[in-house]
Amino acid sequence: MDHPPAEQLDVLLTRERIDSRLRDLAATINNDYAGREVVVVGIMSGVVVFLSDLIRGLEIPVRLEFLNASSYRGASTSAGELAVDISGLPVLTGQHVLLLDDIFDTGHTLNRMIGIISAMQPASLQSAVLLWKTERNETGLSPDYFGFEIPNKFVVGYGLDYDGLYRNLPDVRVIPE
Repeated sequence: MDHPPAEQLDVLLTRERIDSRLRDLAATINNDYAGREVVVVGIMSGVVVFLSDLIRGLEIPVRLEFLNASSYRGASTSAGELAVDISGLPVLTGQHVLLLDDIFDTGHTLNRMIGIISAMQPASLQSAVLLWKTERNETGLSPDYFGFEIPNKFVVGYGLDYDGLYRNLPDVRVIPE
């Protein structure tokens, strides 16, 4: 697949719509975690834009950590084997953890990350994703928080990429099939 110019990609979610939803999502998380400190763990690297915008709306005490997990390589639009690196994570025992990912596609990445972090015995563990392809779920898992349910399209922008490109787009756009 070639790399079509960004201006030729259909916009699925505008920046304004994303901003509005993230304000609501942050308010819900603030309410749910009131009086507690939370460790926000972002799954790199597509989560960076979502995570940055979401945590600016959080009024609770937040610690920020990252882990690396990827199942897409190069110009692929279908998931491959999941590679995980948690070497940079601190001890999460007894901590309230909010795991953030950019997109919930089949659910395998989030399912595996929840298993890994659960083994660290946090006080609580919840998940949040910006985008959720509900029809692709192969795990039966559901994120605790999500921004938008989207159709089964390959999307880019707002941190999501295709072959390393398009992450910088301010909105979410669809790569044509």
